[in-house]
Amino acid sequence: MRNILLGIVIAFVIVFGLRYCENQKDTRETLEANTALIQKELKNVGKLIVTEGSYAQVFSYNDSKDLMYGLFDARKKALIVVNAKATIAYDLSQVNTEVDEATKTVTITNIPEPELSINPNIQYYDVTQDYLNQFTASDYNKIKQRVEKSLRKKIEASELRTNAENRLISELQKIYILTNSMGWTLKYNGNPIEKEQDFKKLKL
Repeated sequence: MRNILLGIVIAFVIVFGLRYCENQKDTRETLEANTALIQKELKNVGKLIVTEGSYAQVFSYNDSKDLMYGLFDARKKALIVVNAKATIAYDLSQVNTEVDEATKTVTITNIPEPELSINPNIQYYDVTQDYLNQFTASDYNKIKQRVEKSLRKKIEASELRTNAENRLISELQKIYILTNSMGWTLKYNGNPIEKEQDFKKLKL
């Protein structure tokens, strides 16, 4: 009788042990599958976001050169019309993330700075120049630098950067939706993201 009871106990222990090992294996496989899926989706989200704007501006350029100790001067001038396209881009392939399986946490450790690119189309009108003071390559480079500096200042004060930040937040929210749907926690700069609106509170 004692042997029968001992056999039953041993059988119970074996069955329980096998079930426990199977459950642990299934849990581990599920965790590994989830981790692989998250890492894959993080790579898919890493695409380039671009916000584009068009700008038009008119400049006047004047230059005079004193000759013969100020007895007379040589002048040149031009009316400059600029049509420019500006883009602000975030290369999300440079977003750095850390995946912690043990705590089921995805941490965003770095978000790249926005990249501002200005492509001006410069046209010259009403160009006049004296023989002793003509336009040179140096003048055209100086004009281009002046145009780009003025446009950059104008763009920085416009809504283009804000629009780009909003699109960045929209892309980052995809990471939150993914992690949240799988029961994981998303963090940025040590702060947990508990809802989509939390991204708007972040200082990017």
